Amino acid sequence: MEVEPQHQAASSTAAPPGGSAADAAAIKGAEPQRRAAPSKTAPPGGSAAHAVASVGACVVVDTNIVLDLLVFNDPGAAVLQAALREGRASWLATAPMREELSRVLAYPQIVPRLDFYGTTAGAVLAAFDAQARLVPVAPPAPWRCKDPDDQRFIDLAVAHRATLLSKDKAVICMRKRLLASGVAVCNATEFVA
Repeated sequence: MEVEPQHQAASSTAAPPGGSAADAAAIKGAEPQRRAAPSKTAPPGGSAAHAVASVGACVVVDTNIVLDLLVFNDPGAAVLQAALREGRASWLATAPMREELSRVLAYPQIVPRLDFYGTTAGAVLAAFDAQARLVPVAPPAPWRCKDPDDQRFIDLAVAHRATLLSKDKAVICMRKRLLASGVAVCNATEFVA
């Protein structure tokens, strides 16, 4: 996993054709719709093993945005943070995603930043555990990412038709292909729940 700069220019994207209201609401400019009650059903094209209870838009968050959210307190991630706190978004993750975050938190370029921001790897992992809902590893998606470290995020987003939050160029270049499967790809500044 390559740690990218904290900010990237926002670009607009369209809501997924045939996607749910929650998927559409995850794209800037879309009107969010509230769900009456949490439900637990398999996503279209997904298996019952990947069904999760959701009270808001399901999101998959890549490691760079997790760092923005839980370490750097990036203002660009404020909407995502509020949506998670208020239950308007449900963060889906897997054990390998947590393991990747743990590895990244030990990188020599990250350790000093943890000190600078007054946090520890343990505190970041505890915040991850408190906010993310661990689900089973998803089956492979039909599309392969150039960066194998990013594939797990794509697989999970496709399995759940979740919004994929990433600023990784290898993921961003797949926007159109993933949108055809009902997966919106955006960065944290474009996210609206």
